[in-house]
Amino acid sequence: MTNGNGGAANGGQAGGSAQQPQMQPPPSINVLGQYIKDFSFENPNAPNSMRPNQQPQINIQVSVNATPIQGNDIEVALKIDGKAESEGKVVFNFELTFCGAFRIQNVPQESMHPVVMIECPRLLFPFAREIIASTVANGGFPPLLLDPVDFVALYRQGIANAQANAPTAQA
Repeated sequence: MTNGNGGAANGGQAGGSAQQPQMQPPPSINVLGQYIKDFSFENPNAPNSMRPNQQPQINIQVSVNATPIQGNDIEVALKIDGKAESEGKVVFNFELTFCGAFRIQNVPQESMHPVVMIECPRLLFPFAREIIASTVANGGFPPLLLDPVDFVALYRQGIANAQANAPTAQA
């Protein structure tokens, strides 16, 4: 019996399928766990800070770090710091380090760093956002709903900063 290519029915070779392309499993990111690693909230001028007055100025800083655990497992830390000020006084401030343990498989080595620094924090962000909103509300203020973070832009900024701060070779 022959197939449409004129070869044997078993793929054109006796005893095996050496010519068949090897199927690579698709890339995957698995969340092994997520957790608050460090968190603080301060309302230093309570109860005076809760009087209705003008809208406070809120400054938010976001950073991402990654640490290998073992094998394909990586801990990604999403750090979000925020400070609300009104009339030169701190209304409230917070510092959250929200982490996830991820298992990343079948990702090409050249793509690993962007996956870790963009996709992993993108998965963590909604949970960190909810923690901050709930905590600010429990501190006596309206919930602080953080705008989505552009982790691609944050990644590019980090690469640009690293290149700008890299020592240059001298001849």
